Amino acid sequence: MSQIEITPPEPMTITVGGPGTERQIAILRRSATAGGPTLVWLGGYRSDMTGTKAVEMDAFAIREGLGAVRFDYSGHGASGGEFRDGTISRWLEEALAVLDAVKPLQVVLVGSSMGGWIALRLVQELRRRGHRPQVVGMVLIAPAPDFTCDLVEPHLTDAQRATLDEKGYFEEHSEYGPEPNIYTRGLLEDGRRNLVLTGIIETGCPVHILQGMADPDVPYRHALKLVEHLPADDVVLTLIRDGDHRLSRPQDIEKLLSAIGTLINND
Repeated sequence: MSQIEITPPEPMTITVGGPGTERQIAILRRSATAGGPTLVWLGGYRSDMTGTKAVEMDAFAIREGLGAVRFDYSGHGASGGEFRDGTISRWLEEALAVLDAVKPLQVVLVGSSMGGWIALRLVQELRRRGHRPQVVGMVLIAPAPDFTCDLVEPHLTDAQRATLDEKGYFEEHSEYGPEPNIYTRGLLEDGRRNLVLTGIIETGCPVHILQGMADPDVPYRHALKLVEHLPADDVVLTLIRDGDHRLSRPQDIEKLLSAIGTLINND
């Protein structure tokens, strides 16, 4: 069996935003060697493009000869900008700019947690623009659409609301790193302008959702709610009984790559 030559992805940097809002967005791009759609990674809140699932997606692209794109939102990873300036609209703008810079013809969007929300908003914006690039599939991992409105705001304590009013943000302990999670007034207000679970979501492509039933951050019922808003699409929901929010165990990665592979083969 011949060895697959593993080459590092091509690093790119683009500037997004006008005067006063400019930020440098770091991208890792891999060109296709065998055609097919480009895999596009959309990370979660405070995650970056070097995480386990993103790297495994890239490795899958190598094996299948597919193109792959990973990038960090502003305020994340290798990209510039302040995290506290981040909003769904801002990060969506950056995702669109990345696709405009890379110019793939067809894409499979792979969105994790908040990246699932970005993916759903991204496909809406691309449909408005005439389906360029064409989204031929979506894999959503523990998707958290509308999380600011549905999963954060209803559970705010009086102290957090007071801090939000006084400082414009509040912090809470993170289970995934030493730095606390930061939620700003701007993020919460902008989230209400980007809600997707308010009516029928038309993606125009097959959607595979992977959701852990032991997820402490995004309850599996949230995934069931999302499915109800995708009546026009071919949707597969895989519930992983002992799965957590990260879904980064070997058995979880196997399910992720299988979902991507199914979409690629059906394209």
